[in-house]
Amino acid sequence: MHRSVIPGSAARAAGVVDRARRAPWVVASTLVVLLGALLAGPGAAQGGGDWDAVELTVHPLRGGVSMITGRGGNIGLSVGEDGAFVVDDQFAPLTARLLETIGEHTEQPVRFVVNTHWHGDHVGGNENLGAAGAVIVAHENVRKRMAAGQFMEAFGNQVPPARPGALPVITFTEAMTFHWNGQTVEVLHVDPAHTDGDALVFWREADVLHMGDTFFHGMYPFIDAGSGGHLAGMLAAADRALALCGEKTLIIPGHGEVATPADLKAYRDMLATLGGRIAKLMAEGKSRDEVIAAKPTADHDGEWGGGFMQPDVWVGIVFDGYVAQRGDDAAR
Repeated sequence: MHRSVIPGSAARAAGVVDRARRAPWVVASTLVVLLGALLAGPGAAQGGGDWDAVELTVHPLRGGVSMITGRGGNIGLSVGEDGAFVVDDQFAPLTARLLETIGEHTEQPVRFVVNTHWHGDHVGGNENLGAAGAVIVAHENVRKRMAAGQFMEAFGNQVPPARPGALPVITFTEAMTFHWNGQTVEVLHVDPAHTDGDALVFWREADVLHMGDTFFHGMYPFIDAGSGGHLAGMLAAADRALALCGEKTLIIPGHGEVATPADLKAYRDMLATLGGRIAKLMAEGKSRDEVIAAKPTADHDGEWGGGFMQPDVWVGIVFDGYVAQRGDDAAR
């Protein structure tokens, strides 16, 4: 039998799940992930909207910190006498089950949720968890983008403004620190990388780092150029994360399995190599279509091309990010 995280919290969350299922924010956010999955090929959408088929799995790490996988971005969880501390929260239809899953590991309530960025597969449970008593925290650009609504150019999808209850209620600009569950928890904004609101979350004593979508383990990363993201920023975020890491640091990526610093270094080097090739082709005056046709990632696709981003799509996204950095459309 599952224990409730807060007395009655799972029931309260379940009470808003049905309403959240129909909310424009949740519907559009879900479409972002499903459209992206469709880009990866038939069957990648994992059953479409069949939320009952989603399995939430807890992967214990150390120091009371775990990773939870399900559908969407990886969740970080810290448990202890102060209360549950959550990083990202996937989708609203999963909230009641997420609370039940957390309740199997602690009787303490969920006190804080930190969003690593604004995308719906990382913030979709905000409204439900806020209604259950959690305080939502994020970089100020996360709140701004959620409140305004966004157009996801890569998927041709309009994400409407989030409802007020889904918005972070505490925001920061550069960094903030929690002293929680016996851990020093550092929340660090990085320069625009995956988006312009990315945050790393580092449990210093446990030596566990959550990187959000600045790190897609074992696959080409989605980079949201429309939200200020670009490849140079992804490299800078990886470098900053590596500077935090020791030899035994465990890394929770936004997507993929738990990683080591060596895994992150391999990912960083892949980005640098392929980004350099794409930039060189652009410097030669090649158009977007010509750069994609040149297959600059071909020798890396076997290792990195089996995930969310198909190689040709990813090359186009990197190209678009470089153009946005330059501030003109000459290369298109």
